Order: sequence, then C-alpha cells, then structure tokens
Amino acid sequence: MTTDERLPVRTAELRLRDATRADLDAIVAIYNETIASRQVTADLEPVSVASRIAWFEAHTPSRRPLWVVETSDARSGAEPGAAPHIVGWLSFSDFYGRPAYLATAEISIYLTERMRGAGLGRALLTRALQCAPTIGVTSALAFIFGHNEASLRLFEAFGFATWGHLPRVASLDGIERDLVILGRRLDATAPDAQP
Repeated sequence: MTTDERLPVRTAELRLRDATRADLDAIVAIYNETIASRQVTADLEPVSVASRIAWFEAHTPSRRPLWVVETSDARSGAEPGAAPHIVGWLSFSDFYGRPAYLATAEISIYLTERMRGAGLGRALLTRALQCAPTIGVTSALAFIFGHNEASLRLFEAFGFATWGHLPRVASLDGIERDLVILGRRLDATAPDAQP
C-alpha cells in the first residue's frame, strides 16, 4: 500500500506520503528536535543520519510504513513560495523482532514543535489505524513516557489502554521516569475509537 494524500489539519495545507531515502535528513532532524524536551525519546544526544539508515530500510509501504507530512504553507513556518518541507512523520515498527509478533506493530509519531497541538497527531493516528488492517496489523502499541501527558491523552482518546507500566526504567538528566505501554486491538472485536 502506498500513501499520498491530503490531511485534514486546521493550521496548514499538509500532504501525507510514503517516506523516501531523500527524506531521512528531515526525519532525523525532527527526531533530534524532540530530544531536549525529555518527553518523547530515551535518546539523550542527537542521533546521526548514518545511524538511522538500517531503521529506515526496515520500513516498507506494504508492511511497516514510514510516512512523512510535508507542507509549503506559510502558516506552518514556511517561507511564501518555498518548496515543500517535512513537518512530521509516523512509523510502524516491528515489536520484539520475532515472527509470532508480526501482527503487532509500534506506532510512533514525531512532529516539529510548530506543528504540535494543531491536530496533526490526531490526523496521523486516525490514518494509521485505518491503514493497520491493510498491512496485517491486529495489535497496535505505543511506548510513551509516563510524564508525556499530551501523548498519553492522544492515544487514549483513540481507545488505547495501558497494557504495561514499567516504573522508573529511564533516567533523564538524573530523574527516573516511567514507561507506559499502550495497546489497542484492531480486529472486529475491538471497540471503536472516539477520536
């Protein structure tokens, strides 16, 4: 399955599409932008593009998509008439790397600071949950720090529940933080989300 579509977000004209290798610099830049907040990732220092090549290559549109969101809309911070630039991304990633878990995937969403709180995360998660059954995913997971209340609220609004709680497993600048594993079944017996 390939993706190329417009997203219904109120602050900018956005296009969602499958990532290409040429997008990796922007993907890594957005990821690195989140590190200093100590809200989103357990990385403590910026990562290099070279260190993310194997991760990038593990994603394919038909099984583990990696999508980027691009815009040239000035409301997103772009210069008028500028070429499209990437303002966020979403990935489906393998869980635990064993064949019995192929129908389970972790969903990760990363947005530039100026796009947070604008409804883009909600639009991306909506699209991901629509796509999941078409790529054979019946269980979706999200790994979120316990103090990242905005991300917890987002996934919980879509019917994700706490499937695991790992207390004080991360140390961020000397502060121990919890990791919450949220999950949702996506088969016919799962309740519908209320986004």
